[in-house]
Amino acid sequence: MNRKYLIAFVLPLALLLAFAPKLKKVTVAKNVSLSIPQNFEVLPDDGIAREYPAARKPLGVFTSPDGQIDINVNQRPSTFPADDINILLPFYKASIQRMFTEVQFLREEKQTINGRDFLVYEFVSTVRDERRTRNMAPIRKYTLIQYTFQKDQMVIFSFNSPVALQKEWQETARAVMATASVK
Repeated sequence: MNRKYLIAFVLPLALLLAFAPKLKKVTVAKNVSLSIPQNFEVLPDDGIAREYPAARKPLGVFTSPDGQIDINVNQRPSTFPADDINILLPFYKASIQRMFTEVQFLREEKQTINGRDFLVYEFVSTVRDERRTRNMAPIRKYTLIQYTFQKDQMVIFSFNSPVALQKEWQETARAVMATASVK
C-alpha cells in the first residue's frame, strides 16, 4: 500500500523535473539579476523601442527565439518607501486593471523571494479595440509581474506571453520569477 502512495507522489514529481526549464543566470544591472531560459536572447534596442515604447528604456528585455515570449526588467523612481509594501497590493492591482479592458487575476500576493518582499500579480488580460471604425480581435496575454522596492526605486520583473501559450509557459514563468534578485 505504501508503495502505491510513493509511486503516486514520485511519478508526477519526476515528470515535472524532467520537463523543468533549463535556466541561465543573467545580470540585468548592478545588483539586479534573474535566471532566464537558456535559449532566450537579449532583445536589441530597435526591438525594445518597437515593443516597449517609453521615455525610460527597460533595464533588460529577453525574448524567446520566436519572439512571442518576453521577460522584462524595469526600474523607476518610487514615491513609496519600501516599508509601505503591505499597503500597496490593492493599489497596484487597481493600476493593472486600468491598463486593460478586462483582467482575470490568477494570483495577487506579497511574497518573499530571495530574501526580499515582492508584490506578485499573475493574470490574463484582454485589450479590446473599442473604436467604431475598426473591428479588430481582442488581444489576450498571460502575465506574471513582480514589484519590489529598493530605497527610492521600484524594480519590476515581468513575464509576458500570448494566452494561447499560457499552459506551456506558466511553470517556466514561475521558475524564472522565483530567481529574481535585487541586492
